[in-house]
Amino acid sequence: MSHTTRFSSFGAGARDTLPMLVGAAPFGIIFGTLVTAGPLAAWQGQLMSLSVYAGSSQFIATGLVAGHAGMLVIWLTTFIVNLRHMLYAATLLPHVAHLPARWRWTLGFFLTDETFAVMNGYYSRHPRAPLGHWYFLGSCMAMYCNWQAWTLVGLSFGAVFPQLQSLGLDFAMVATFIAIVVPQLGRLPHLAAALAAGAFAFLLRDLPYKLGLMSAVLIGVAVGMLMSRRQTRISRAGGEEAA
Repeated sequence: MSHTTRFSSFGAGARDTLPMLVGAAPFGIIFGTLVTAGPLAAWQGQLMSLSVYAGSSQFIATGLVAGHAGMLVIWLTTFIVNLRHMLYAATLLPHVAHLPARWRWTLGFFLTDETFAVMNGYYSRHPRAPLGHWYFLGSCMAMYCNWQAWTLVGLSFGAVFPQLQSLGLDFAMVATFIAIVVPQLGRLPHLAAALAAGAFAFLLRDLPYKLGLMSAVLIGVAVGMLMSRRQTRISRAGGEEAA
């Protein structure tokens, strides 16, 4: 369904993101709880959610801070973990390339795994939606506010109920990522990236300091981007021949 006003498009984006909000809620609670159990102050944990806004990186950074890792190690590790966003950006770029820089930078900051899943599905149904960026913003704002709220819940109750970490809430994270990843595997670049990352994560699992996982992320992103570029070249060549 195409939306005719900015407000209706924004609202539709927020509404269609609701299932993702449920899956992200335990993730935010666990993060807040972990902050209360470590050396960071509660306000620092909330500030991290406000300014970094990257769940996986926040978990890793919190663990590294607790382990007294250096700033360079924290920065490099979180950078590698977030490299998957290059694939997300490459996939969505054709739909937002016409927007002013202020829109692209804003949407880029708020882009998450969950919002990517919502937007990829939306653009596949409405590739030329004139107000698609407002739908995009609605999805982003819903996820952002949701993450801040559940981080605050975790920070507020983590110290009082430390057993929150042992309630099995982390299963929701696994289920959410499965729901995000599986629908994307119909595209060859995404399937190749997933297979490459999974294979190398298994082969390199014995490397210390989680280096195997980091390497698998890099390899998966590289394979996905190479396949995406290859498909783009093939599509362009086919279009030129047809012309």
